[in-house]
Amino acid sequence: MHPSDLLLPAAEVNVPYAQKKGSSRTNSGVAPYTGTFGKEELVHLLKRTMFGAKQSDIHYFSGKTLTNVVNELLTVGTPPSPPLKNYTSADDNANVAFGTTWVNAPFVVTLQADRILSLKSWWFGQMLNQGRSIEEKMVLFWQNHFSTELSIYEDARFGYKYLSSLRQHCLGDFKAMVKAITLEPAMLVYLNGYLNTKGAPDENYARELQELFTMGKGPNSQYIEDDVKAAAKVLTGYDRDYTNITYVFNPARHETSNKTFSAFYNNTVITGKSGAAGEQELDDLLTMIFNQDEVANYICRCIYRFFIYYEIDASVETHVIAPLADTFRTNNYQIAPVITQLLMSEHFFDMLNRGCMIKSPIDFMAGFAREVNLAYPTSADVAAQYSLWFITGYYAASMQQEVLDPPSVSGWPAYYQAPAFHELWINSDTLPKRNQITDFLLYSGYTQNGFTLTLDTLACAAQYSDPSDPNILVNEALQQMYTIQVSAAVKLYLKTILLSGQSQDYYWTNAWLDYINNPTDAAKVNIVKQRLQYMFKYIMNLAEYQLC
Repeated sequence: MHPSDLLLPAAEVNVPYAQKKGSSRTNSGVAPYTGTFGKEELVHLLKRTMFGAKQSDIHYFSGKTLTNVVNELLTVGTPPSPPLKNYTSADDNANVAFGTTWVNAPFVVTLQADRILSLKSWWFGQMLNQGRSIEEKMVLFWQNHFSTELSIYEDARFGYKYLSSLRQHCLGDFKAMVKAITLEPAMLVYLNGYLNTKGAPDENYARELQELFTMGKGPNSQYIEDDVKAAAKVLTGYDRDYTNITYVFNPARHETSNKTFSAFYNNTVITGKSGAAGEQELDDLLTMIFNQDEVANYICRCIYRFFIYYEIDASVETHVIAPLADTFRTNNYQIAPVITQLLMSEHFFDMLNRGCMIKSPIDFMAGFAREVNLAYPTSADVAAQYSLWFITGYYAASMQQEVLDPPSVSGWPAYYQAPAFHELWINSDTLPKRNQITDFLLYSGYTQNGFTLTLDTLACAAQYSDPSDPNILVNEALQQMYTIQVSAAVKLYLKTILLSGQSQDYYWTNAWLDYINNPTDAAKVNIVKQRLQYMFKYIMNLAEYQLC
């Protein structure tokens, strides 16, 4: 029996997202959350801080206090091993052996397409195999914030170094992070920093440093065009080093005159310096910028839109953004205290902030793969492993979010473009693709190098506490894959799928036990497998699956 043979019930659910569209926002703030911290709250926390909520992670954290869970989530592990050569090319055989890393190898223009694919595949692999940490979500957040386009600077080594810098600073000192990104060769190429000289100052990076990376464009960001021009002069003299994969400072290209800023910056004068001391002017510029309170306010708004919700009304500004910004400044722009305060707040666990965000394509694909335990090739088969990591990322790219290639310096529009914001992820092209991709991986799968990437519904069901009980199976699957409650009618319909239209629970229990006791009996396996396929298809095709 196919689900289409049954009457599909309406999804009578409590959807905070729908409530928000027509009602005022909550007045909750950053006071510590004191409510129940059970499985429902844990799943909400995991989905916002990681890609999906794996059943193994739910089991691992269950029973721990909110403080312990957040502390562990904010622990960053050792840096991952670098991407490997997963391609073959006569141009590269003498320099990099297959299965070893290319990140420190000489630049070879004919290899960039292969290396770029390797890098993008590798990063998606890090998301799929992330530890129990917010690290990968933070790297994605900062990659959107300090947006660059690999398709423009076209050096995979620069891309890897840029990602490594984001990873190094993702929960650390934001001031140090801004300086590091300013000098990343990827950024120097992307925003013309290497073209910025005393004879021809280029204002590109100086503008985005203030407008996008630190201060924003709000009413309290009142720097003027002359401030952009003065900052551009401060930033003259830097260039990229293709050999050592870093930046260099050339004093002969640096503007040594004094740089005067507007009243917004308290008429600050950065004294011009010559020789190697010219590099010190960057520190002076950042000190001046970070003396503005609006930096903390703006960054906290960016964090809020990424991790909580896109709407920031007067209540949120007063009760959430302002105290978070105070925490940011008090801790000398350390990122971790802000994230900790937000994740442990009553606002984070407010019912109106659960199940209210539309999953980004990356979150959708990586979360899906992790939650259903898609099996990927091991490191013993680098070619197949990278290929299937890549195809998973490609599916996200087909839905308008490609890793390392946001559409502009502003990042992905869903994080800044008012009034739609994350609603931009869903349209007449991308929504059908979401359903088509999960259906394809559920029923067919993608085969590469003799390995098929497919959803093993039998293994997926086995991860729940008692898959022989249709009530437990349905409830735990919904609890893991949704962050909002569905109606009794939906649960009953899912159970009816498992019962193949019958009314007694033993129709499923007997079928499951027959499969368990006869795992090589194709007929018994297929009975269970088909019912599970229908159930998971229905769960993943409902609108609620798009929310987190």
